[in-house]
Amino acid sequence: MEKYFKKEGRYSYYEAGEGTPIVVLHGLMGGLSNFDAVASYFSERGYKIVIPDLPIYTQSILKTNVKAFARYVKDFITFKGFDRVILLGNSLGGHIALYHTKMYPEKVAGLVLTGSSGLYESAMGDSYPKRGDYEYIKKKAQDVFYDPKMATKELVDEVYASVNDRIKLIKTLTIAKSAIRHNMAKDLPKMHVQTCLIWGRNDRVTPPSVAEEFNELLPNATLYWIDKCGHAAMMECPDEFNRLLEDWLTHTHLKAH
Repeated sequence: MEKYFKKEGRYSYYEAGEGTPIVVLHGLMGGLSNFDAVASYFSERGYKIVIPDLPIYTQSILKTNVKAFARYVKDFITFKGFDRVILLGNSLGGHIALYHTKMYPEKVAGLVLTGSSGLYESAMGDSYPKRGDYEYIKKKAQDVFYDPKMATKELVDEVYASVNDRIKLIKTLTIAKSAIRHNMAKDLPKMHVQTCLIWGRNDRVTPPSVAEEFNELLPNATLYWIDKCGHAAMMECPDEFNRLLEDWLTHTHLKAH
């Protein structure tokens, strides 16, 4: 992934492939590498995959909210000179994609959500999180997946470091509050963009009922399920995720030409 990483102005991002731009938005605890499989697959099939590093922990506290991140994405799309893009978001990234679509519908050709927040915010955990308790953090990280082995030591260490960093913890809680404040339920029926929902049937963070609610409220949504899969489908079941996404892109004529 390293060789595709770029830093220009205030943006750091991954970019690969040529064609229709798919801008990928990662979640709160999710790095760019969570989308390795999506990036390598679609960048060879007529899409330009762009994954900006979202400034989740680096903006001032006043800009640490869903709306400000959505604006950041719009500025990034403008900076890249894209006319319209397909937005793909997981977890908090899905929420940012939704809010961006609400604010700038003319920029979005299609929307792909997986384990997205925006309707249901236990996503942040009610007892979020006990600092210094490694086992608790490990359990929380395992809960993200159907297969707890997906929560590697490296991943747990990364989350543990984040919650033990005071500034990061404050910003995480600020984002959690912002996510609740920016609930999308009233906005979704007005959003007519073609939307692909890919959900793990065993998602414990944003449970299946959340996907069903998204599907009901969004006028042009298509919902796909992946069995034995948790909150980060593109990581846990990458082949199935890519297949479903490609089906949907073909079906909605957003397929690369």
